[in-house]
Amino acid sequence: MALQAMREITNFITRATEFIEQSEVESFINELLNAYKRKSKVLVMGAGRSGLVGKAFAMRLLHMGFNSYVLGETIVPSVTRGDLSIAISGSGRTQVIVDAAEAAKRVGSKVVALTTFEDSPIGSIADLVVKIPGRSKISKMDNYFARQILGLHEPFAPLGTLFEDTTMIFLDGIVYSLMARLNITEEEMKNRHANVEL
Repeated sequence: MALQAMREITNFITRATEFIEQSEVESFINELLNAYKRKSKVLVMGAGRSGLVGKAFAMRLLHMGFNSYVLGETIVPSVTRGDLSIAISGSGRTQVIVDAAEAAKRVGSKVVALTTFEDSPIGSIADLVVKIPGRSKISKMDNYFARQILGLHEPFAPLGTLFEDTTMIFLDGIVYSLMARLNITEEEMKNRHANVEL
């Protein structure tokens, strides 16, 4: 059963690559490249498991030399005009992330939303929405293309797992693209990796 679930999840992620808009991906990469060149802060925001995905992405940004932070950490500086805020929420309705995105937008930060629902509250706040297929906690995909197109009947993954797993792999792909465009080597990233760990 566990291996069958793994196959279902990886099949979902593979098929999802056909539906993520390349133009949205390019716009997202360009926002990140601009933040890197300007040495702007990049604030990654997510709650629960989406927050853990965000932390993993922020860590890789740090390894590449970005000025990256994660919402909720005690060392997060103030966000200002020209900074980049990345809001991760499958439903686009996670209230703490909606509030944080609104606050970031008010001070002039660009907001990028990674969500399944572009017409959600976070989608309406964002300057850029990257639509990531997935099943959110509030949706059983009855009205979503994934059930028909991706061939899923009863998902093996509970709650927001499909969104979270797909977003994790998507962001790892973004990291690879940034490494290539900025000519950053794995050795450089290793040199920025934590050398004092528990």
